[in-house]
Amino acid sequence: MRDPELIDYYDRRTPEYERIYQRPERRGDLRQLAALLGDLVAGRDVLELACGTGYWTRLLAPRARSWLATDAAVEALALARAKSYPEGRVEFALADAYALAAVPGRFDAALAGFWWSHVPRPRLHGFLAQLGRRLGPGSRLVFFDNRYVPGSSLPISRRDASGNTWQQRRLDDGSEREVLKNFPGAAELLAAAAAAGAAARSIVELRYFWCLSYVLPETR
Repeated sequence: MRDPELIDYYDRRTPEYERIYQRPERRGDLRQLAALLGDLVAGRDVLELACGTGYWTRLLAPRARSWLATDAAVEALALARAKSYPEGRVEFALADAYALAAVPGRFDAALAGFWWSHVPRPRLHGFLAQLGRRLGPGSRLVFFDNRYVPGSSLPISRRDASGNTWQQRRLDDGSEREVLKNFPGAAELLAAAAAAGAAARSIVELRYFWCLSYVLPETR
């Protein structure tokens, strides 16, 4: 089920989104993260969820065998399409990350950046389960997202009964939105991977970002 409010927020945020990668204090982490992600997807047929403006698609697709970048936000996907990619290796599709059965193609890897934090906690198990079903045995799943860093991250505006946390965000057009943004710890992430049937799993924590990767069993 699509989240119309989140999609509208990211459509409106599209022109300003990539500024987050220009913050000087985060550049070292971003270089490490890009190198790590490139190694994890190298030589694989990748399904990317929530590709946004294509920032990570452009960086990582050259390391993969093939790449399908998907997003539910039309404006962000249009900006992603406009970037330069290896010829014949990258395709795009408008798709709901919660309904992947209709997405065409065969994949042995999935990647989602800055998406896990927007998945409501009660929906996480179901989301990971349907993603796992969309991939083949032995596939690798890679997620990366923000860690909460006081003084750098936006403050948490509220916490709901399910443990979800929210931030109040202002866009360049002056509008304000309350956006779901969870900050899971390493133990929670590894437990979620185990519950999703991971045969092997690992996590890397940088100062500003985390990266979780796990592999599905060869037989299911």
